[in-house]
Amino acid sequence: MLIKTNRFKTNLYAIFLTIPMKKEDATINSLIPAVLRRGTEKYPTQLEIEKRLEEMYGASFNCGVDKIGNYQVLKFYIEGLSDEYTEEKQNIEELLKEIIYSPILENGYFKKEYVEQEKENLRLIIESRKDNKARYAYERCIEEMFENEPYGVYKYGTVEDVEKITPESLYNQYKKILKNAQIDVFGCGNQLEEIEIPHKNTIEIKNTIHENKHKEIKEKADVTQGKLIIGLDTPEENKPAITMYNAILGGGANSKLFQNVREKASLAYSAGSSYIRRINSIFIKTGIKNENYEKTLEIIKKQLQDMKQGNITDKEFRDAKQLIISSLKLIPEQQEDLIAFTYDQKIFGENQSIDEYISNISKVTKENVIEIAQKIDIDTIYFLYGGGKIVWKK
Repeated sequence: MLIKTNRFKTNLYAIFLTIPMKKEDATINSLIPAVLRRGTEKYPTQLEIEKRLEEMYGASFNCGVDKIGNYQVLKFYIEGLSDEYTEEKQNIEELLKEIIYSPILENGYFKKEYVEQEKENLRLIIESRKDNKARYAYERCIEEMFENEPYGVYKYGTVEDVEKITPESLYNQYKKILKNAQIDVFGCGNQLEEIEIPHKNTIEIKNTIHENKHKEIKEKADVTQGKLIIGLDTPEENKPAITMYNAILGGGANSKLFQNVREKASLAYSAGSSYIRRINSIFIKTGIKNENYEKTLEIIKKQLQDMKQGNITDKEFRDAKQLIISSLKLIPEQQEDLIAFTYDQKIFGENQSIDEYISNISKVTKENVIEIAQKIDIDTIYFLYGGGKIVWKK
C-alpha cells in the first residue's frame, strides 16, 4: 500500500510479517530480524550493508519485533532520500527486499557465527527487562492479566528458549514464516515504487475473548519507588467512547488520575492511563511509595466509580477530546506513524482515515462515555514494591 504525501523529502518503505503469537515460537521468531540484518547474498556482512546504505545518500535500515493484539509482527524499514533530490534513482526498496528474502547462508542455513552472536544479544535484551522497573511492572501486569492467552506472551520470549535455537531451526522457522505469515508492504513519501515480493499471504485477524481474572498480585523488587499497574477490561463496542473515557481518566495533566492521585493527594510521582484497543484493555500506571499503596488504590477506585456515576465536568470532557484530536492530527507528521496507523486499520478491517477517526471522536457525547463506563471493570491489580530483588516468574 502506497501512502502518497509531499510532507517529506524522504521515502520510507516497510514490510511487516504478521503471525499468531505463540509462546513456543515467540523467542525464535524474535531472533529472525536480527540475523537477517547481518548479511545478504549480495552484501554478506552488516558492514557491507551499511556501506551500501551510505552510498544511497545516507539511507537507513531498521528492523525488529512487535506485539499487536494477539499477533507477533516482524518489522523491516528502509528510509532514503526521495529520487527528486538525488542524481540517480536509488532503489532503496530493492535493498529492503534483499535483506528479507536473500540472506547469506552457510551450508544451506543461517551462518552459525551470526546466529550465536544474535542469540547472545537477544539473551541480554530479555535479561535487561528488569532494568526499567516501570516497563517491567507493566509487562508483568500484562502477563498476569493475560495468563495462558497470546497477549500474555513476552514479545522476545524467554532465555531458556534462546539456548535451544540452532542455525538449522532458525532457518526452517524463517522459511515457515515466509510461507504462512500475513505480509503487508507499505511505502510513504512522494516518489514511490511498488514493491513486488514473491508472495503476499493473508491470515484471518481476530480478537480472542478475554475472561476477567479478578487478580491482585504483589511482587518484591529492588526498587526505591513502587509501581502500581491496574488492568481494566473494556467492551468491544464503541471504541471512540472508550478512547474518550481513557483520556478523561488518565490521558494527561488535566485527567482525573493526575489531578486526584498526584496533584491533590500527592501520593504518586506519576499517574496516567493508556488504552490498548486491540485487546480491549486500559492500563492505569502510577509510581508510589510502598506505604501509599492502599490509599492510592482507594482514590483510583473512586475515580472509576465517579466515571460510572457520570461525575465528569465539562472541562474534563472538553480537554480530553482536544487531547485526542490533537494527537491524531500529529500522525501525518511522521512517516512511521502514518504507516503504523494504516497497518493497524488494515489488518483489523476498519479502514478508517485519520479524518474519519477524528470525526468519530468529535461525535462522542458525555452520555456515551458514562454509558460505556458501566461496562468497564478492574481485571488485574499488580504492585511491584521495594524490599528485595526481583524473583523471576517462569
